[in-house]
Amino acid sequence: MNEAALPERVAVIGGGRMGAGIAHAFLMAGAEVVVIERDASAAAEARDRILAAVEASVRRGAATPDPERLLVTVTWEALNGAGLAVEAVPELVGLKREALQRAEDLLPVDAVLATNTSSLSIDVLAEGLQRPGAFLGMHFFNPVPASTLVELVTGTATAPTAAEAAERWIRAIGKTPITVRDSPGFASSRLGVLLGLEAIRMVEDGVATPEDIDTAMTLGYKHPVGPLRLTDIVGLDVRLDIAEYLSRELGPRFEPPELLRRMVAEGMLGRKSGRGFYDWTEGDAPGGAPDAPDGPIAPGRR
Repeated sequence: MNEAALPERVAVIGGGRMGAGIAHAFLMAGAEVVVIERDASAAAEARDRILAAVEASVRRGAATPDPERLLVTVTWEALNGAGLAVEAVPELVGLKREALQRAEDLLPVDAVLATNTSSLSIDVLAEGLQRPGAFLGMHFFNPVPASTLVELVTGTATAPTAAEAAERWIRAIGKTPITVRDSPGFASSRLGVLLGLEAIRMVEDGVATPEDIDTAMTLGYKHPVGPLRLTDIVGLDVRLDIAEYLSRELGPRFEPPELLRRMVAEGMLGRKSGRGFYDWTEGDAPGGAPDAPDGPIAPGRR
């Protein structure tokens, strides 16, 4: 394992919003970054996302990184030589296991392998890995450039050396790590999803508007962003998937509200679709709340 502040090469598997943000964080800290994507079109989109984030950081006064230290490719063999690989594909156990096992086959034997899952079990994802001691969760938060928190999740087999290296590297990119053991939802999703689901139920029951519910939390409890706006940013479909998983693992208190299911079915996914609990059609600054599917849902939850 490279004992320098950062590995010379960091690989990110998946260049969507989260993967691009993770790649940006390590690139800005001086690492050589390789991003693996599924096809040329996705690779081009990932590169554009990363470079846009770099430009935004430079405008805010950050030093310009060497563009030659970024490679976005469809060639998995580019993982060779990476001291750290972070998997950032969608939250599907089978898809993540496939990506992790393929990465492990190509990484150096002393590399650390991480998953950016926000809720899936580290022990479950480790099944099939040959070196589970080098594997852990490395949960970044969206949007990665603006969030300083990273949740490190240790599985049953995670070696202390891997956890210590991960903590050191997270601090080296200017973020703050917390460490939790593998359990459903970890610390952040277990608390955050529960708050978000209750906020959705309050909209469903006509207690208050999304804007007023969020204002209650931002002004009353000093949350930087309200639970409904955050749900829009994360994606209602993502929140639904996590809630269903936590409901199976932890019980009915995580059962998704009917309103959430209906909004996802109607394509109201939040910022990425332009409509959720807020109107995002004008960009990243949300407007007022659009009508929910078929209007408000009464306390009886039609």
